[in-house]
Amino acid sequence: MIIGLCLGCIGLQRTIAQENIRPAEKKRVVSPEVHADNKVTFRIFAPQAQKLSIVGNWMDRNAFGGNGKQAMQKDGSYWSYTTEALPSDLFLYQIDIDGAVLNDPLNVYQVRDVSNTFNYFLTGGEQAALYKVQDVPHGTIAKRWYESPTLGSTRRLSVYTPPGYEAGKTKYPVLYLLHGMGGDEEAWPSLGRAAQILDNMIASGKIKPMLVVMPNGHVSNTAAPGESSRGQYPIDFFTPDVGSGKMEESFADIIGFIEHNYRVKKQKSARAIAGLSMGGSHTLFISSYLPNTFDYIGLFSAAFRMNEKAENAVFRDFDKNLKRQKDNGYRLYWIGMGKEDFLYKTGEQYRKMLDDIQMKYTYRESEGGHTWTNWRLYLTEFLPQLFQD
Repeated sequence: MIIGLCLGCIGLQRTIAQENIRPAEKKRVVSPEVHADNKVTFRIFAPQAQKLSIVGNWMDRNAFGGNGKQAMQKDGSYWSYTTEALPSDLFLYQIDIDGAVLNDPLNVYQVRDVSNTFNYFLTGGEQAALYKVQDVPHGTIAKRWYESPTLGSTRRLSVYTPPGYEAGKTKYPVLYLLHGMGGDEEAWPSLGRAAQILDNMIASGKIKPMLVVMPNGHVSNTAAPGESSRGQYPIDFFTPDVGSGKMEESFADIIGFIEHNYRVKKQKSARAIAGLSMGGSHTLFISSYLPNTFDYIGLFSAAFRMNEKAENAVFRDFDKNLKRQKDNGYRLYWIGMGKEDFLYKTGEQYRKMLDDIQMKYTYRESEGGHTWTNWRLYLTEFLPQLFQD
């Protein structure tokens, strides 16, 4: 059955590919088609299928009687479904064909999230416009290998340099931007649309030009899956290093590499750090472990301790380090959390900890939960507050 299904999928893709390269014979089929009112139509050629559904991240996966699926309707050999008007954002989806969840063969735009790949599309509107490639000057994303003496390994990170960096002599401030448990150094550039956001917001004058450093937060991996000497291995969500404190205690190696190899300002006032989920946990512990290093701190749906059994000075001395960070001063301690986030209570408890020592922070509560919709939004709101001397 599985072999037959796979062969059927191959035949489906060949048929569609032939159809789309011979437009003189038939009208080209488009999927997805984003309409002017932000309704989106999906179309699939599947004459032998019995049931098709769209599985999209804009749907309520906890809805009674459903799991984030919406049935498609059959018309001849084609199936289609049109959404209601969607918000201005980037969305992920897949196609369920008789119980087999596949990617849309007509949509070449895909992105990896942990061990799954999804099709994506962008709707219209102001927020999604920040995530699109616009006709503006562009920065550069480079993937760099660096030595980490603390970890005893060579590791990889992604670095965004602003437009004109290569030809200039200007020194820039730096944002260190950290991913969540399911990510790596490719998460913010791909799912987070970091380069597009930075290009567009720099061009509009909403933010200062800056470098953005996006390291790999899993210290048991030297690089993203398939990009290291480990080869092509099954991707783990919860790697052995999670919550160990090793990322936090080795972070000075990353700062040293950037400040040695790039034209950056080396003052505390020119350094920011922010992260989502696990990266939020890394951010709050790194910024306290290095308590006079960052003037701007951003926690996006932040976790706290992720391994209560881990013995590390990063955690053992946290209360003392946090007080030192407070006493040293900073310009912004920004916290964002969705109302439906499974870490909402964790966030409440952490803010109470800050309140108890009278450590000032800015709190942003949004709709939704633990999603890239919120994390991209938080980035666009956090960036304009950085380095505004």
